[in-house]
Amino acid sequence: MPETIHRVLLDQNIPVAVAQWLTQRASEWQVVHVNQLGFEGRSDRFLFEWAQANGAVVVTFDEDFADSRFQALGRHHGVVRLRVWPTTTEAAIEALGRLAEQLPLTEWVGALIIVDNRRIRVRRLPSL
Repeated sequence: MPETIHRVLLDQNIPVAVAQWLTQRASEWQVVHVNQLGFEGRSDRFLFEWAQANGAVVVTFDEDFADSRFQALGRHHGVVRLRVWPTTTEAAIEALGRLAEQLPLTEWVGALIIVDNRRIRVRRLPSL
């Protein structure tokens, strides 16, 4: 059986340096930034559809990706919504570092995860 490839798509509002940090942290994952793909300025809908077609977890500061009206829980490969302030490289790395320590990257798949300065909330469809 072929090995599953995990991907992470970093939204354009995430600093590019975060891609380098996450690549080092999760070398078994393919981490790409919207800018690396030439998708600067593309709509959230376009990025979401690309992520779904390519099996990618989206990491973003954008609250639209965490809105169930935009995409229903269980209908995406995963969304990590960073709700940290300030929205700097350091704050993003700190938040993702906390998340990776508390939840293995494989658990990001299919979940809606909201990370703020103090806590992490994980939502997923219940298993049947």
